[in-house]
Amino acid sequence: MAAGGSAVGLGNIWRFPYITGQNGGGAFVFVYLVCVLLIGLPLLLNEIALGRKSGKNPVGAIKETGGNRFWQSSGVLCVVVCFAVLSYYSVIAGWTIGYIFTELINIPVDFEVFIQTPLYVVPLCIVFILLTISVVLGGISGGIEKAAKFLMPILFLIILLIAARAVTLPGASKGIEYYLSPDFSKINGKVILSALGQAFFSLSVGWGLMITFGSYLPKGNNIIKSSLWIAGMDSTVALMGGLMIFPALFALLPGVSPDEGPALVFNVLPRVFDQIEPFGNIIGGLFFLLLLVAALTSSISMLEVPVAYFIDERKWSRKKATWTLGIAAMFLSIPSALASVKGNFFNLIHIDFFGNDIIGFFNLMDFFFGTLAIVIICLMLSVYSGWIKNVKVFATELTIGAPAFEGFPRKAWIFFIKWICPIVIIFVLLNMVGVFGAPEKV
Repeated sequence: MAAGGSAVGLGNIWRFPYITGQNGGGAFVFVYLVCVLLIGLPLLLNEIALGRKSGKNPVGAIKETGGNRFWQSSGVLCVVVCFAVLSYYSVIAGWTIGYIFTELINIPVDFEVFIQTPLYVVPLCIVFILLTISVVLGGISGGIEKAAKFLMPILFLIILLIAARAVTLPGASKGIEYYLSPDFSKINGKVILSALGQAFFSLSVGWGLMITFGSYLPKGNNIIKSSLWIAGMDSTVALMGGLMIFPALFALLPGVSPDEGPALVFNVLPRVFDQIEPFGNIIGGLFFLLLLVAALTSSISMLEVPVAYFIDERKWSRKKATWTLGIAAMFLSIPSALASVKGNFFNLIHIDFFGNDIIGFFNLMDFFFGTLAIVIICLMLSVYSGWIKNVKVFATELTIGAPAFEGFPRKAWIFFIKWICPIVIIFVLLNMVGVFGAPEKV
């Protein structure tokens, strides 16, 4: 539940629908599921096996299994990525807190005005980080595990309620067709790369989260079963997220394009809820509560990775590590929160990355830490397990508690982790630096 909760987050419910809308609907969904099965799942198995084999955090896992300083840097990068992403991820999560109240008390809010008001977005972001700190302070069984067992069933219940209402609206069939009926002519390089990027982001591979959770697994546990459970739960929530949004969008706001972008959930859905009778505002409040729950199940894992590093490697107490890193994340979140305010330094700052002009502090953080660094980590970890170390050692780790993995599944995993995953990830990186033409942000 805890590992599944770290995978299920804003990436499924906020990011997946708008990425789907920008990439042609059903065709993207098809490619995404293929990417999860053929690339995401082998990488997920690799990280959990590495974690359980070593019993350590991402840095300690490489060190414990004999990796030199260069390969240990992938673990360091995991720790940095989790801390950095937590800082700007909390900004979006803070928006959800604000929208819970505006929906429940039925106050119309202009999204553009809301995100450009520091008096709203900065305190809400800090409140969210404090919520995250309070859970991580409780430790694995006392905090994260208990929170996940409580929050995940609530998350699924709210999803089912809203999706059931959305698909039964008059005119919802057009949205269902757009979302679930793939037009294969729309599949191109951009769609494939976007689907790969979403699979990495959504499954939480390349973050070190799964190495950390793997390190807590007893030897007898079935890693294959756990990984299938995580990937299945993650994909199910993502698919249900689309069923909440597209049928309602096509039924109630036929003039609004499904490719609204990152503002899709916050800008469009409140208008959708306004038109659902009865209790539209209650349904809206529940939806943003769902987003908050999804964000919290992920953010506690993001904070846990650097906390685990400082506990294991620096011998800090959990209390010291959690408060120190949590407060540091608060300060780092402020520039990301202010990046939406037009005209200020954090809004205007930009970097040209191989022809890809990235504008705004929030977008810079998302590109370099939430996208590029994750792809690099996935490549390093697959090469480390597949080539630098004896890949059979990790394959054997996967068979412990899962005897059915012996034979063809074991051989297939070794082939994918040695060949398919590194080659595909290298193509993604080359595309990001413009080798195949104009760079695509994944």
